[in-house]
Amino acid sequence: MDTPLWRPSDERVAASNLTAFREAANARFGLRLADYDALWDWSVARKEDFWRFLWDWAGITGEPGSDVLRDGDRMPGAQWFPDARLNYAENLLAGAADEALVFWGEDKVKRRWSKAELTTEVSRLQQALKAAGVGVGDRVAAYMPNMPETLAAMLATASLGATWSSCSPDFGVQGVVDRFGQIEPKVLFFPDAYWYNGKAHDVRGKAAEVLKDLPTVVHAVCVPYVDPDADLSAVPRGIAYRDFLAPHPAAQPAFERVPFNHPLFILYSSGTTGKPKCIVHGAGGTLLQHVKEHRLHCDLKPGDRPFYFTTCGWMMWNWLVTGLASGCTLLLYDGSPFAPDGNILFDYADAERMTLFGTSAKYIQSLEKGGLEPARTHSLASVRALTSTGSPLMPENFDYVYRAIKQDLHLASISGGTDIVSCFVLGNPTAPVWRGEIQTRGLGLAVESFSDDGHPIRGEKGELVCTRPFPSMPIGFWSDPDGRKYRSAYFERFDNIWTHGDFIEQTAHGGWVIYGRSDAVLNPGGVRIGTAEIYRQVEQLPEIMEAICIGQEWDGDVRVVLFVVLREGLTLDKALEDTIRKRIRDNCSPRHVPAKIVQVTDIPRTRSGKITELAVRDAVHGRPIKNTEALANPQALEQFTGRAELASS
Repeated sequence: MDTPLWRPSDERVAASNLTAFREAANARFGLRLADYDALWDWSVARKEDFWRFLWDWAGITGEPGSDVLRDGDRMPGAQWFPDARLNYAENLLAGAADEALVFWGEDKVKRRWSKAELTTEVSRLQQALKAAGVGVGDRVAAYMPNMPETLAAMLATASLGATWSSCSPDFGVQGVVDRFGQIEPKVLFFPDAYWYNGKAHDVRGKAAEVLKDLPTVVHAVCVPYVDPDADLSAVPRGIAYRDFLAPHPAAQPAFERVPFNHPLFILYSSGTTGKPKCIVHGAGGTLLQHVKEHRLHCDLKPGDRPFYFTTCGWMMWNWLVTGLASGCTLLLYDGSPFAPDGNILFDYADAERMTLFGTSAKYIQSLEKGGLEPARTHSLASVRALTSTGSPLMPENFDYVYRAIKQDLHLASISGGTDIVSCFVLGNPTAPVWRGEIQTRGLGLAVESFSDDGHPIRGEKGELVCTRPFPSMPIGFWSDPDGRKYRSAYFERFDNIWTHGDFIEQTAHGGWVIYGRSDAVLNPGGVRIGTAEIYRQVEQLPEIMEAICIGQEWDGDVRVVLFVVLREGLTLDKALEDTIRKRIRDNCSPRHVPAKIVQVTDIPRTRSGKITELAVRDAVHGRPIKNTEALANPQALEQFTGRAELASS
C-alpha cells in the first residue's frame, strides 16, 4: 500500500513558518500560491522577488540595496544584492535566544552561556583579534572542538569583516597544513586537548608542528578544555586564551558591515585526490540560505533548541551555528556519539529539550546495527524533527527511525554539501514523508535531474543540476584568480548550469532519491549503477556491519567489486557470498551483482565520516592516493592494495 510513513497534522501545517511565509508572499505580491509546489515554482521563476522578500520577512539586519540581482542569466557571474551591506555576526547575536548555547563534551563537561555571556566573550575576542592586527579580509583559523569558545571566536572574526576557517582537532598535522597553509591565517585557535571515548587527546604537539608551516600566524591561542593550566612552552607563538583576552574588558561588540559577497567562511573539499580545494563562501548568501532552511524547511522558531552531531571540520557546523539568527538556543556537542554507553545523544535530547536532532545516515545505521531502540529508553517528547545527511538514508533506515526512535517525527533526509554550505534537496515540514525519499527541492533552487544529453528527466537516474543562480553559490576558490578551477568544478559538464556530482532521481511523489556520487557510479557493460543501491541491500544483512563498492577495470570493461566488514568473529564463506549475491540479484538486477566479494576489517572514510570510494578504487588499481591526510583512518587503505582475489577472474 502506497502510504506515507508520516504526515503532519493540520494544526502543525497551519502553525508552520512555511505556511505563514506563503500567505505573506500571497499578500505582498497579490498571488494565489496554494501549496508548497506553487511556492517553489514562484521562488525559481521570480527569484529576485523571492530572495528580496525572504530578506524582509526574516528581518535580516543590514541594507539590502536597490538591486537584487545583476547578470542573473550567468553561472558563474550572477551578482546577488550587489549594493547590500550587512554583518553575519551582527545578525546572529541580535537574534540569539536569552540562553544562547548549551555544551556537552561527552559526559565530561557541561556548560551553558546566556546571550549576554556570549556577547561579552565575542566583544573581548574582537578586541584581542583587532590588537593582533586582524581586520577586514584577514583570515583566522581554528583547529578546534565544537565548543563555546569556537563559536565566539568565529563570531568575533566575522564581526571584524575577517574570514573564518576551521577543522577539527582529530586532523593530522599534514591535513591541517594542507588546508590552513593555503589561506595564511593571522591567528590560530587550538585546544590543549579534547575528549573522545572518555580519553583525553593532547593537541599541543600537533599544533606545534602545524605552526612550523604557518609563518603568518602571530598568535596561537590555546583554549582550555581538559587542562586549564596546560604548558605552552613548546608551542611557537603560543598564548593562553585567558592571557589573550586579559587586556580587553567586557563591552558591546562593534560590527563591520561588508558587501553581500564578502568572504565569510573558507571550507574545504575532502582532499582525497590532492590538496583540498579552498571553497570561499560569502556573508550574505550563507546567512540568507541558512535562515531560509532553518525557518522554512526545518520550521525552527524562537526558543527552539536545534542540535547537529558535527565537528568543526564539516559544513554542518557552519549550518548549525547560524541557528542563532532565528532565535534558537544551540545545543553543541563534542566527542564520540556513542560515549559512554551509546545513549548520550538521546540523553542530551531529553535533558536539554532538543527540538531538532541532526545527524548522519551512518549514525542511524550504526544505532540499528547496535540494537538500540531509543523509543523504549527515552522520552524524546520535545524532538519534532530529525535530519540526516552525509550519505543517502536508505528506505530501511526510515523504517527504523519510525519504529525505534519516534513515530510522530518529521524525518528529513537532506543533501547538498560544502560546495554550497547548505542543501539542494531537503525537508518540507508541511508535507508527508515517503519511505526512502528526500521530500523536496529547496526554495529558490532550480534543481533538476539531467540526462547525459542535458535534458530534465523524471523517474530515472540522472545528474543533479541547478539551472539558475542562487545566493549561496561560492564566491570562488582561494588562489584561483581567473576562476578556472571554479568553473571546471561545476560548469564544465553543462554550460551555464551547476552540475553537483550526485546521481539522483525524482520520484512519482515529487521527492528525490540520491544514489551516491556520480563520479563513483559503476558502469559494468555501460550500464550506470549507483553504489547506494547495492549498500541498501547488503547492509540489511545481519552479518554485515559495513560495505564499500567500486568498479574495477577488467578485461576491457568494468566489474563490480564489493568489500564487506563482517560482525566480529565471522568469516566470509561461500554460503554468505551466495546470500549476498542472491539478495542483490533479487532486489536490484543481475548487473548489480558483484563479480568479487572481499572481506576487510575497516573501510577508509573522510574526517566527516563519508566512505571514500575513489580512494579505494585508486588503491585497488595501484594508483597513488594523493592525500591520505584527508582520511580519518588512512591505514585502512592497506587492505585494498595488491589483493590476490582481484588479480584473477
